[in-house]
Amino acid sequence: MPEPYECFRLDVADFVATVTLARPPVNAQNRRFREEIIAIFDQLNDRKDVRAVVITGEGKTFSAGADLKERPGLADETGAYPRHNRIVRESFNAVRDCEKPVIAAINGAAIGAGCVLALCCDVLIASENSYLAMTEVDVGLAGGVAFVRRHFSESDARLMIYTARRISGPELYRMRVVSACVPAEALFETAMGIAREIAAKSPLAVRTAKRSFGLTENMPMRDGYRYEQSQTVALATSDETKEAQRAFAEKRRPVFKSD
Repeated sequence: MPEPYECFRLDVADFVATVTLARPPVNAQNRRFREEIIAIFDQLNDRKDVRAVVITGEGKTFSAGADLKERPGLADETGAYPRHNRIVRESFNAVRDCEKPVIAAINGAAIGAGCVLALCCDVLIASENSYLAMTEVDVGLAGGVAFVRRHFSESDARLMIYTARRISGPELYRMRVVSACVPAEALFETAMGIAREIAAKSPLAVRTAKRSFGLTENMPMRDGYRYEQSQTVALATSDETKEAQRAFAEKRRPVFKSD
């Protein structure tokens, strides 16, 4: 999907892409939003000038979730719900499967599908005035269990889903769901600092590490570590690894081919 996007702003500088959800007033997710996020992250996956991604929301809301105005009438057309579910599913998979690490800068409410979008990211940073909530039960629906369960204890995940409670940024930090909780004015720069730190590392090594996180998630530990060792062997002969090791020994910043 060609730029400009209707629901997003995309900026790239110094090997870091910033993806800003920009569908006012609350960055609700409709079909166009989902089509665009798939297109954006497919593009970022292949861009040589991107090594890390920060995703955040415009205004005071990260994302208030699915645009429910699109849901009525879906059942009236044969195949509409399967098509709808597929694009919803793939919009989240586009973020999870992107080979570049994605940092969520959660700047406000992240509700329902907005919560799931944040949970799809590699590293979560929250502002003090942000919160996560899964409110599907309030509108007679249910969903997001698979994503919530990965980040919360079993009891907390069930409490969150069954009650639709809001969990604030400070509480998310206490529960170790997010890596940091900072004042709103410091959120973006905190996330960008992490992204720049990642971008300074070997792009090949970072991509390999992210792939290992995905592939070994459901493997027995023995098989997962064996897979990782095979990747280490493959990396050892790469030019990037040789440059990283030379730079480490010489106490200088490594210079990779795309620099």
